[in-house]
Amino acid sequence: MTTAAAIRSRRPFAVRVLIWLLVATAAATVVVDVLNWWYAPERGFGLAVRSGWALLRTLGFLVLVWHVRRGRAGARPFGLILAVTTVFAVGRLIVPRAGVPPLPGVLGFAGLTALCAAVVWLLYRSASVRAHLVRHPARLIVDRRGLSLRESAPRRPELTGWLITTRVAAFSYGPLTLVPCLVAIGTIFDGRLVAAPTVVLWFVVGIAVSYAVLFGTFFLLRGKRWAAGLLVALTALVLLVNLPLCWALLGLDGLLRDGAPLVLAATMALYGLWRAGGARRADPGPAVPADRWVGSPAG
Repeated sequence: MTTAAAIRSRRPFAVRVLIWLLVATAAATVVVDVLNWWYAPERGFGLAVRSGWALLRTLGFLVLVWHVRRGRAGARPFGLILAVTTVFAVGRLIVPRAGVPPLPGVLGFAGLTALCAAVVWLLYRSASVRAHLVRHPARLIVDRRGLSLRESAPRRPELTGWLITTRVAAFSYGPLTLVPCLVAIGTIFDGRLVAAPTVVLWFVVGIAVSYAVLFGTFFLLRGKRWAAGLLVALTALVLLVNLPLCWALLGLDGLLRDGAPLVLAATMALYGLWRAGGARRADPGPAVPADRWVGSPAG
């Protein structure tokens, strides 16, 4: 019988280091968020929403650990999006509206940034990690032996790594729309009742975008060219709706704190889509195995 210790010992050293780095990054996210809250000069509704969203990324890193341990190909783009957007999500918390950020928050943010950079480096620069992250997700298989859950190749064509990156980045549109929308609810509590219909419409757009991205990426991964155009249109819509509303309801501070991560996610999604199209035209041969799970806690 193969023991759990024997299974762990077969993992490459770089993979084991990556797993511990991810656990440390999850813990650092909690520590930095608590420091930011403790030293914040103003603990308003907006800071509470953004802090809660940053804390949710801890679960994202733990989910990423689960995928790395099982060698899922989708762990690489998921880790990239999660690490980059975590730096933005936490970084926007340490900068106060006026004055300089507290030293403990700055040191914690610097440590978290270093951990995220190390995670991305291992995911994309370590040959042993790349060789480990190639497995297909388990599926229910019916054969002569009955019903079983085991790894099997997907029926659809294999995907390029850039296409998976595009999918992960696009799935962050919904959360990155809803977070500033929830922050804007605080403006209603402050007496700006005239903003209520706009906030409600903003919330509806965020929910609709989430479902539209799910629909578009479903067909995008199956080689439908019109789905790429739909994703580009959704990206433009998200930017045209969110950036002006962040400016109008949250001011320049909200535009920088909530608009910048969305612009980053949109850039990565469009760049991945462009690179995937170029790779498909240049070489339609074997690519990175698809991972059906890939979704977003990121934003």
